[in-house]
Amino acid sequence: MMTRPAGRPEGTLATAWRFVRSKAGLVVQFVVFQVAWFACVLGAAAGNRWVGPGLVGAVVLIHVLRSARPGREAALVVAVVLIGLSWECLLAAGDWIRYALPGPWPAPWPPAWILALWALFATLLVQPLGWMRGRPLVAAAFGAVGGSLSYVAAERMGACRFTDETMAILALAVGWGLIVPLLTALAGAVHRPVASPASKTDILHGQALGKARSSRTHS
Repeated sequence: MMTRPAGRPEGTLATAWRFVRSKAGLVVQFVVFQVAWFACVLGAAAGNRWVGPGLVGAVVLIHVLRSARPGREAALVVAVVLIGLSWECLLAAGDWIRYALPGPWPAPWPPAWILALWALFATLLVQPLGWMRGRPLVAAAFGAVGGSLSYVAAERMGACRFTDETMAILALAVGWGLIVPLLTALAGAVHRPVASPASKTDILHGQALGKARSSRTHS
């Protein structure tokens, strides 16, 4: 019976298929993110307060439930929203940006659709943006450029207005340049593996064996 030589086409095709499957989820996640982002921004520009946040709520819920660690992922989303809330209140205090559809709560609290976008951004931190963990300078550059450009795009679509465009973009670049490295590090900390009791026992057992061997060597 003849055997196929190593490096047969089937192996190459299988490897390529595994690669495509591993990246397909990231592509779908990115597309869903863009759809939800436009729903929030265009909805705010059109005066519809809840279409965008409603869609984001569904996206975030599905994302959390499909996560390998739903509890940790939910905690990450809440933490990101709280950080976003603090940042948006700082922007409001500086009066650099004004949103087209504030509320439903009074100023200086950011509108619901902006907080929804922060929750949506949290869904990208573990997988699509996970490659930036441990690369704070890359994350800072990504945040400074991508963060400020997203606000510029929202402003062009009518979802917000800059009171001073130069100062607003500068503040956004600096702020997001600091926030994205913080969020990627936070995502890594939240999802850091925790040693199981069995593995801790193994470590202690190994340490005991090491001490025993050392005592026999010196005796």
